[in-house]
Amino acid sequence: MVEVIADAPATGAGARPEALAPARPSFQIVPLRGLPVVAVAIAGLVVTILTNKLWALDFYHVVGGGMWTALDLFLGFVLGPILGRMPIPARVELTTRLMPKMILIMPTLVISTLAGGWQLARHLGYLDASYSDHGWVVAAMVVVAVMAVVALGILEPANVAVLFELKKPRPNGEVIARLMRRFIYTAGITGAMQIATLVIMTRLATS
Repeated sequence: MVEVIADAPATGAGARPEALAPARPSFQIVPLRGLPVVAVAIAGLVVTILTNKLWALDFYHVVGGGMWTALDLFLGFVLGPILGRMPIPARVELTTRLMPKMILIMPTLVISTLAGGWQLARHLGYLDASYSDHGWVVAAMVVVAVMAVVALGILEPANVAVLFELKKPRPNGEVIARLMRRFIYTAGITGAMQIATLVIMTRLATS
């Protein structure tokens, strides 16, 4: 994504340049209606790991990884440039509708992909050093681990901080712009790493 408030003009005499334009939409930082969906997904993942069902493990890993990849590529290379050309009020409107959902979606996809993939690799013997493509497996684990750290350690905190700032009576546009720059830069990094992951995973699938 890109800066939500970076170019917001001052409104009215004596308006502070860092103040957000008025008429912000109301929103929940954590959309409560989405929590049951997340709970069901995580509960299903726990049951899948406990029962060690191959199909279910593959489902969580492939579906979770596919959605995570698509979301990173979409945010980093499609939605980001579009947002940069939108008027300030439209950026705020989209941000307050999208980013609360991302608070639930991203951790769920990351956990599902990593937990399902690790258990699947252990079940199929891919973690054994004797496995012929063990080097590719290690490479995939390194890339995915870095992406997980970026997603949960940089993107999510920036996401939450933007929403808390937007909740204030007079949000600081400079703070929001700085956080959103961090968001788009890291989204671009993870998008590029997702392409590397696709190369590694397709190589493993056809070996």
